[in-house]
Amino acid sequence: MAVIARRPPGPRTTIEEFLRLDDEVRRRHELIGGELEERGAASGRHGRAQSRVSSVLGPYDRRQGTPERPGGFLFATEVDLFFDEENVLRPDVAGWRRERLARIPDEFPVRVLPDWTCEILSTNRRNDLIRKKRVYHRYRISHDWILDPEEGSLSVFRWNTDGYTEVLSAERGERVRAEPFDALEISVGFLFGDDEEDGSA
Repeated sequence: MAVIARRPPGPRTTIEEFLRLDDEVRRRHELIGGELEERGAASGRHGRAQSRVSSVLGPYDRRQGTPERPGGFLFATEVDLFFDEENVLRPDVAGWRRERLARIPDEFPVRVLPDWTCEILSTNRRNDLIRKKRVYHRYRISHDWILDPEEGSLSVFRWNTDGYTEVLSAERGERVRAEPFDALEISVGFLFGDDEEDGSA
């Protein structure tokens, strides 16, 4: 029988302790599984990808839709989301369907969970690929995107009962229709700063 090596637990942090942190300290951390985790150092490539994702998905960021501008979503970057007493996570970009959320609430942390999350890998890849994804699955976040600036790749995951299913894996040079925004074709290279007039068509 195989022995699974588990990550040794770190010191526990309560939600009350997390919320009492100095604003500057709290912005650099997330609460994951009751542990205070420092967010990975974001490179220029990370910041560029975050900006480009928001730009490419702009046609969805409106109430009413047309074939060219589908609408139906509300997006925000770097928003603290309350999942439970042990998990306050901050995806790089998050999206809510407009029928569920008309505007981003003023509360901190936000308690209306998104329908879509996007993580852009940096120095703390393990949290994005494993620990945070497990929380997203537990709380039925419909889709999770993983962007890897180092590899120039996009991976799209769809929720199902047993775990996330990878429904798309693409790299620079490809144009794709990526759930749940598959009404538009997206240039993967554009997400990572490649010089193109527009990332969608």
